[in-house]
Amino acid sequence: QVGLRESGGGLVQAGDSLRLSCAASGRTTFYHTYTMAWFRQAPGKERDLVASITNGGTTNYTGSVKGRFTISRSNARQTVYLQMNNLKPEDTAVYYCAASSLRAAAGAGQYQAWGRGTQVTVSS
Repeated sequence: QVGLRESGGGLVQAGDSLRLSCAASGRTTFYHTYTMAWFRQAPGKERDLVASITNGGTTNYTGSVKGRFTISRSNARQTVYLQMNNLKPEDTAVYYCAASSLRAAAGAGQYQAWGRGTQVTVSS
């Protein structure tokens, strides 16, 4: 079982930046083959995909964060990052890191490992 731990959340003002990190632990022999992703869940809403990155480095973003967020990964450090720039109040949510053995993983149901989340709050 792969363990995931997020860090880097916090309270910021609109227009600020944050960088989230997610470190893997445990059975990480095949970490370099996983598709990694960031999801977020706001109060009363579903958990939605924010960004994903395949083992080959192909990235995918939800429309509302394109041009503002960047997902990247370091297989050597077994860590995935989410650089968030020009944050908006609507970005406020708990951000979760997830891992999937499926290269074309899409929805939350196709990710097998999850972190516990980190809170991001953006004030206006």
